[in-house]
Amino acid sequence: MNAQHPELAQGRWQTLPLIEQLANVGSEVERAISWAAKDNDAYSGRALYRALELLELTIADPRHRHRLKELTRVREALLDYFLGDNEFRSTPVSWHRYFHPYGTAVAIRRHPPGG
Repeated sequence: MNAQHPELAQGRWQTLPLIEQLANVGSEVERAISWAAKDNDAYSGRALYRALELLELTIADPRHRHRLKELTRVREALLDYFLGDNEFRSTPVSWHRYFHPYGTAVAIRRHPPGG
């Protein structure tokens, strides 16, 4: 498949801080979960593919070498949840709890309280 985020794949992704990278991954994971709940496997699969593409760009980012264990475990758990036997027993709630703080942090950075 072709890159779904060609501009990001060409280097722009590596200009974003980790919290923004993971917030974007989380947005795609939330979309995949939402579409799966609506029994739309095609849209869910596309969102999962985009999430995995962004996660791979995050894993490849040299700034995150010391975080590879966590990032590759997230990838493993995502694949297990969506395509495997869900051995990690992930749930939509657990994915939301993992990714939501990144989105919140990005929103606060962009629009600080009282700012």
